Amino acid sequence: MYTMEDIILLARKAQASDIHISEGMPLLFRIHGVLTPAPIQPEAGETAEILYGLLSETQKKSLLEGYDKDFALQTSDGGRQRVNIFRQKGKVAGTIRLLNDHIPTLEELMLPDKLYDLAAQPRGLVLVTGPTGSGKSTTLAAMVEYINRTRSAHIITIEDPIEYVYEGKKALIHQRETGSDVVSFAAALRSALREDPDIILVGEMRDYETISAALTAAETGHLVLSTLHTTGAAQTIDRIIDACPAEVQNQVRIQLAGVLKGIVTQCLLPRSDGRSRIVATELLLGTDAALNLMREGKTHQLGNVMHSGGVMHTLNMDLARLMQQGYITRQTAEEYTNDKRELMQY
Repeated sequence: MYTMEDIILLARKAQASDIHISEGMPLLFRIHGVLTPAPIQPEAGETAEILYGLLSETQKKSLLEGYDKDFALQTSDGGRQRVNIFRQKGKVAGTIRLLNDHIPTLEELMLPDKLYDLAAQPRGLVLVTGPTGSGKSTTLAAMVEYINRTRSAHIITIEDPIEYVYEGKKALIHQRETGSDVVSFAAALRSALREDPDIILVGEMRDYETISAALTAAETGHLVLSTLHTTGAAQTIDRIIDACPAEVQNQVRIQLAGVLKGIVTQCLLPRSDGRSRIVATELLLGTDAALNLMREGKTHQLGNVMHSGGVMHTLNMDLARLMQQGYITRQTAEEYTNDKRELMQY
């Protein structure tokens, strides 16, 4: 019988980013963005045994009561994985995200140099957004590691689960996991303000309570790094506002315009050689023009600010650049654009 470690090590050898293992279904690896049958297949009945073997008795009981289980898993070679186990049609299934063996630099990830400047900000809010599987956690980890190498600072991360484990260099780093170290993102953010942090990483701004606590932290002189599942800078602003009760939306809009330093939106695209993926980005900085549009509720005009030149750019501008430099095909650019007619102008 195969173990989960056998499967993970084989997936890493195949350069997979994710494993999909479901009771009664084929074992699949996601390789360079494409779901592919794994070279080994557990026998019928083994899949449930493999997945339940990762859980404690308490976790099994919770799973059977209808709660998904999120946790990190470390293999004997030191590799770390993010695991989600869930039930569907009365059967158990799991998705395993394979994390990088080391924390890459922003340069290795081919991300805009401006992210170094954003990581160096003394205070404010920096957001990394994009769809699931677009590498947001890796980008944030690269920013935190840059701070770790360059600043004597206290960093608190609040994660669900902890993905990358940092070794303190110049910085002191405390990593807190929701569910085991603290009950929620919002609770950890509130207590973080009493723990003398310089930088706070919030795994996700998923509800009003977390958004409110993150904005307060940014207002009170801390640098807050976080993520959202959005596909553009304007949509990110709207999503934050819409997550808040109607009676406080205007106040939140003003708060956000007072602390926002930048939003980087990213997606992972297959390279034209078919052997790996590359990141395309959209970058909005907290310039006076952008922040004024946010205060006035004119987020639909933020694209004009990003088009105006300088270091900011829209996703379409970056897709065109990647195509012109030969990294991606025209077909890929057209597939990932959010505005095909605008893309054609480039």
